[in-house]
Amino acid sequence: MIDDDARCPCGTGETYAACCGRFHRGRPAPTAELLMRSRFSAFAAGDEPYLLSTWHPGTRPESVDLDPAMRWTRLDVHGAAGGGPFDDEGWVGFTAHWRGADGARGTQRENSRFRREDGRWYYVDGVLA
Repeated sequence: MIDDDARCPCGTGETYAACCGRFHRGRPAPTAELLMRSRFSAFAAGDEPYLLSTWHPGTRPESVDLDPAMRWTRLDVHGAAGGGPFDDEGWVGFTAHWRGADGARGTQRENSRFRREDGRWYYVDGVLA
């Protein structure tokens, strides 16, 4: 769980409550980028139900098994195409930084695809870059 007054893990500089916390509590993300940021924060917080609920039903796995030894530490967004409030599809490119319990560090760079249906954005899939 993330303290509402802490800085949001997604890197906007806002508090968690003002940023991704509002989406984790049920408000729909208005853009693909904000959904992607909120999903990163869900990985950082270990919020498996949120990750599943924001995954497109056509590609959603039955479960998400997060590694408790992996800590997601920083998000860098490289760009987005589409994904705005009037779009139905969008792409977001990012690098997610992590640290393992043994002190190892790494990154995951991905171009993620999103689709908006019935006014809600969903993560569809991603291509590792």
